[in-house]
Amino acid sequence: MTTSDGRHQEYATRVRKDGTEFPASITLTALLDNHRGLRGFSEISNDLSESKSLETKYRALLEAAPDAMVVVNQREEIVLLNAQVEKQFGYRRDELLGQKVETIIPSGFAERLVADALRTSAEALAQRIGTGIELIGRRKDGSVFPIEIMLSPLENAEGILVTAAIRDITARRLAEHALLKSEESFSKAFRSSPLPISIATQAEGRYLDVNDALINMLGYKREQLIGRTSAELNFWEDPSQRVEMLRWLGDKGRVTGLRTQFVTATGEIRDADVSAELIEIDGQSCVLAITRDITETLRLEAQFRQAQKMEAVGRLAGGVAHDFNNLLGVILGYSDLALDVIAPESPVNRHLEQIKKASNRAVALTRQLLAFSRQEVVFTKILDLNEVVQNLTTMLQRLVGEDIDMSFRPVIPIGSIKADPGQVEQVLMNLVVNARDAMPGSGKIIIETRHADLDEHYVSHHPGSAAGRYVVLSVSDTGCGIDEKIKSQIFEPFFTTKEIGRGTGLGLSTVYGIVKQSGGTIFVYSELDKGTSFKIYFPRVAGEAEQIGQLLEEIDFPGGSETVLVVEDDLSLRALAVTILQDAGYRVMEAENAQIALEILQDLLSEIDLLLTDVIMPGKSGVELLEEAKLIRPNLRALFVSGYTGDLFALRGGVLADHAFLEKPFTRNSLLKRVRLALHNEPVELKSD
Repeated sequence: MTTSDGRHQEYATRVRKDGTEFPASITLTALLDNHRGLRGFSEISNDLSESKSLETKYRALLEAAPDAMVVVNQREEIVLLNAQVEKQFGYRRDELLGQKVETIIPSGFAERLVADALRTSAEALAQRIGTGIELIGRRKDGSVFPIEIMLSPLENAEGILVTAAIRDITARRLAEHALLKSEESFSKAFRSSPLPISIATQAEGRYLDVNDALINMLGYKREQLIGRTSAELNFWEDPSQRVEMLRWLGDKGRVTGLRTQFVTATGEIRDADVSAELIEIDGQSCVLAITRDITETLRLEAQFRQAQKMEAVGRLAGGVAHDFNNLLGVILGYSDLALDVIAPESPVNRHLEQIKKASNRAVALTRQLLAFSRQEVVFTKILDLNEVVQNLTTMLQRLVGEDIDMSFRPVIPIGSIKADPGQVEQVLMNLVVNARDAMPGSGKIIIETRHADLDEHYVSHHPGSAAGRYVVLSVSDTGCGIDEKIKSQIFEPFFTTKEIGRGTGLGLSTVYGIVKQSGGTIFVYSELDKGTSFKIYFPRVAGEAEQIGQLLEEIDFPGGSETVLVVEDDLSLRALAVTILQDAGYRVMEAENAQIALEILQDLLSEIDLLLTDVIMPGKSGVELLEEAKLIRPNLRALFVSGYTGDLFALRGGVLADHAFLEKPFTRNSLLKRVRLALHNEPVELKSD
């Protein structure tokens, strides 16, 4: 090989004095005279034994390397390679030696790698040691695969060589791809999850990421959350709850269902369940937390518990009222009988009047209890709610006084409802009185009617309601309002915020019971100092509204001479009814139960014009008695007596005309009036509603 300065270099074997051979590099330099003529040559021989030894060692290192190793000269030719290259690329060693590096690294990639490296100084190239370059390798069969190449310089007598360590990164690429897909899946699940999720640093509680559900729950924008700490945002209503969460995380690594409270962007305090676990991101300990807003769930649970309590209290109240009615009936009845035989000017007369007045107040109280417990006797009609309200407005205005501005805003036309008109009037009066008492001095009461269609979404957030079409009656006032604690108790019997002596605490509980008995739902909306609105949803029914009849005046009714069979298991009440009827001229027969009554009816000599029977009795009920009595005497008239609807008659779905029913406790006039009406109307026909 001749260099640019005229020197000639070659390799040869030389012999030492001791006869041993050694490899040498011989450099011949031409010697010229002053006229540049050739005078001769000078020879310099270098012993290459040590270099050959180094080459042998280098080859050993290449073979021991776990990666494919190739050495490329300045002509981009492969001059050395190890067995891993053969295994990785599918070539035999002799097939690659002397070949261009582009054989295993496709054209274009070789220029980026080898050609540039060979033009770089050894010192500059050394700086690239350990730097991985990702390229594409090509096997003998033509298939390609991802590789990573790391370069290192090597300098020998020929100049700079490049050693390249080639690693197959197919598995790594697959793992990276799988990881990327996993991260994409996590990111998608994280973003789209309906559960509010956050990732924050453990040390500071600084938010690194949040999903849309958490943003919506808190009411912030994303940029207001990312990078800020929970303390800066005042997220925890009680900061010690975060300390508690971190303590649990430190002990167990995760937390499930930690009951907490958080604060929204508007300052609202909400209840939450927090589940969290520790994760590591870029070497930093973080908390992955799911915060579930349970405010509405807790509210619904409280409403459900309240409804259960009201149901239990209602059953208790109904049972007490049923027994109490019989006692009141005896007191009122005998008071009437005694007043008939005592001179009006007698002091005893005044005492009896006070007894009767107190008994009537007890009767009203009992009816309120029965209304609350949904066991009051009712006679339902198809009603026009606007007509019911309109008929009552004049009396309601007198009731609230001139200082209260009361208005009625009906929707016209309005659908029909099915309810007892007297009960609807009672509901309206109680709500108006309640509104008046919430506005001492002056204020406004607005009564409205409208239609409403309740869907499943509404029902899911309002326990006790059902999907369907409704007619709505609302009574709103501009009074003092009701706080949340009181609002949860207002329908309970005997609960009142009024002074002692200004109410029994049964007004709203009566409203509640009547609405429930009518198949409706009642809700209250109120804020302190902003007024209150009661909304009642009556199920809408098909059919034309009936005319509301006028109540008969309480006048003395004449007696008669017909025969009445009185069937009552309560001895005192039976004796009272018998006495009143006999005093009015009726012929009376009596029985303490249905079996004895049937025996009397089977006696052909006994002409019975009217069967007056209690509904609930030991053995057969009054309804069963009438059914069997009709087999004996098909045209027998009947008058049922009961104080509440928690009886077999109601359970069987029977429907009676109001003239065939006498409500307990009864007075002398009410008994005689109903007996007269029953005797002069069509016989009772039991039918299904």
